[in-house]
Amino acid sequence: MSNRFPILVVIGAVLLFLLYSAIFVVNERQQAIVLRFGEIVDVKTEPGLYFKLPFAFIEADNVQIIEDRILRFDLDDIRVQVSGGKFYEVDAFIAYSINDPRRFRQAVSGSVALAEQRLRTRLDAALRRVYGLRGFEAALSEERASMMREVAEELRPAAASLGLEIEDVRIRRTDLTAEVSQQTYDRMKAERLAEAERLRARGREAAARIRARADREVVEILAAAQRESEILRGEGEAERNAIFADAFSRDEDFFEFYRSMSAYQQALDPSGTTMLLSPDSEFFRFFNDSSGGGARGSAPAAQGATVGQ
Repeated sequence: MSNRFPILVVIGAVLLFLLYSAIFVVNERQQAIVLRFGEIVDVKTEPGLYFKLPFAFIEADNVQIIEDRILRFDLDDIRVQVSGGKFYEVDAFIAYSINDPRRFRQAVSGSVALAEQRLRTRLDAALRRVYGLRGFEAALSEERASMMREVAEELRPAAASLGLEIEDVRIRRTDLTAEVSQQTYDRMKAERLAEAERLRARGREAAARIRARADREVVEILAAAQRESEILRGEGEAERNAIFADAFSRDEDFFEFYRSMSAYQQALDPSGTTMLLSPDSEFFRFFNDSSGGGARGSAPAAQGATVGQ
């Protein structure tokens, strides 16, 4: 019995090795391609425990695991030319899945890197064509969604030939290149300066109109005020003359005396002026008349007076 135990252990180890070599597991994120001597004999798309022929080291049965989830491929700094002739830099990505493992194996040997390399060329060409039919503003407007759908539709036949299915295409960034950015900045600066100059010109024009209207209104107001003042002054002079005439008609002697006193006050104002008059001058008749009556005549006047400083 003791001599058989090592043999049983060896047999058990061989059986376990064969069993381990014949079992493979596919999880929910994977697909499996079973290859026998390099040829596809089966494809497992459902998760579970599966069996195959052992001895993979002699190419009996090999299992190649393929992703069964949505994958993402990014393409950055694509230089595209729009319909206006200018160049822009675009970043985009593709969301895709492997829906035909058999064709995927036949087309690119099951290599995701090789499949993405082929998609890169097709995506680059599709983006150039779609942007070439439109202006730069289209990528920044509501037309962006239709542009992405158009790129996806153009990629689908090429992806299907690789066993892939395009889930979505997105444009992440659309920027001006350095030289176009400077040109655009200079153009925008010139437009803004021109717009500012137009606004300033309109402001100067409006200011000139306002000043002209204000000056006209000032002249009109001053003329109206001057006319009103002249009318009031004339009315005042007329009323003053009427009062003086009434006063003169009531007492001619007193009115003449009042006029003479006013003339004395103005003539003898202490301003440093010297007047040389004859003592018997008509101007001093009220001083010569001790009764204060004076000779009736015209209002005093500085006749024959010599004025000196």
